[in-house]
Formats: sequence, structure tokens, C-alpha cells
Amino acid sequence: MPLTPAEMDRKLDEHFGFEARDDVAGVLATLTDQAEHDVVGWPGGPSQGREGARPFYETLFSDLADGQVRSLRRLYGRDFMVDDSAWSGTAPGSPFGLHGGGRPLQFRLLHVIEFSDEGRISRENVWIDLAAVLRQLPSPGAGA
Repeated sequence: MPLTPAEMDRKLDEHFGFEARDDVAGVLATLTDQAEHDVVGWPGGPSQGREGARPFYETLFSDLADGQVRSLRRLYGRDFMVDDSAWSGTAPGSPFGLHGGGRPLQFRLLHVIEFSDEGRISRENVWIDLAAVLRQLPSPGAGA
């Protein structure tokens, strides 16, 4: 039985909640054992399974802090949703290879999430507004 839009909302909000708390184990528990995790442009490329996604989240949580996600619009299908969100927080590390220096950061995210029959995320595909990140965290020698 497919999830309802309200159930999908709860599942993704739970996932985002674990991300906001930098809880790697919690985030990974929202994924299926064989989940496809694909953050477009991530140097490691797409990964398979919970443990395959672990390095991304460990890096993310060291590079970004105090993150909050605000969903702007969600669209739903039979076993998937599309979430257009705004992320805000700080950049104490080197997000996306740029020196954060603890500066505030905001950018848009687009998630395409597919759900398994048991309600876990079976595919997470993410696009980040890197142009917004570059405007806020210019590379060294770019006048920052």
C-alpha cells in the first residue's frame, strides 16, 4: 500500500530532523538497506545502501552546522515526493570544497524521494543551489 502524502511528509520531516541534530545513525535509519543516495555533484558520486551514504552525512555534519530546512513546496506521486526547500545555518567547515569560516549560509535544495513499501527512503536524489553557496562562500582569491 503506497504512503499517503501526510505519511510521506512525516517520513521526510523525520529525516530532516535527524539531519538538523547531526544524527548520522538516525538519518541512516530512515533509509532502506539498499537505498540509492545521490547528491548531484558530490565527489564520491551516488552510493548504495545505508553504509554507502554514511561518508556523505559525516562530511556534511562537519561542514555545516545549525541547519534548518524549510519546505517551500512538495509534490506527491504514488511512491515518491518532490521537496523544494530552503536550508539555512552556518558553515564551520569546508562545504562543497569552499572555506566556510563559520559564516552564515542559505541555499535552496531540491529532493526527489522514493519510498519503499515499508515507508523508508529507497532513493534520495538531491540538487543544491551551488551558485547561491558560491555567492556566500567565495573561493580564495575571489575577493573574499
